[in-house]
Amino acid sequence: MLTSIKSRFTRPLRLNRLGKGITYFGLTALLAMTAATAQIAAPDTSGLDSTGNAKSEMAACKSGKTQQDRNACMKEVRNANAEKRAGKLGSGADYTANAMKRCEVFKESEDQAACRARVESQAKLDGSVASGGVLRQGEITVPATPQ
Repeated sequence: MLTSIKSRFTRPLRLNRLGKGITYFGLTALLAMTAATAQIAAPDTSGLDSTGNAKSEMAACKSGKTQQDRNACMKEVRNANAEKRAGKLGSGADYTANAMKRCEVFKESEDQAACRARVESQAKLDGSVASGGVLRQGEITVPATPQ
């Protein structure tokens, strides 16, 4: 009689553990999918527009729509507006010139030439800005040295 009572009480416990495990797994999967969907479907939440209008950017900073701290956001808007008035703020169209300056770090001419070839889109591109970066890959054929 004791064994039948014991088996009656242990069986529901095993099913209960299995049910809890499945429930926890389901909740974890649901939370993971919710977080992934929120990251993918999120629109541009920077709050700043690309017009360069200091008043609208300052309003976005004050309303808290930006991803930055309020004080840091307002400081950047003021600094950008000051540079714009001084004529130091570029239009952003000189990306290639900026990338070419980065190739100056290479001392050897072959390395500099390879860097410039990658910048000038003579390379295979992989990735995207949204995924974290663009990888530029190029091939250089070097003849073997005679022995």
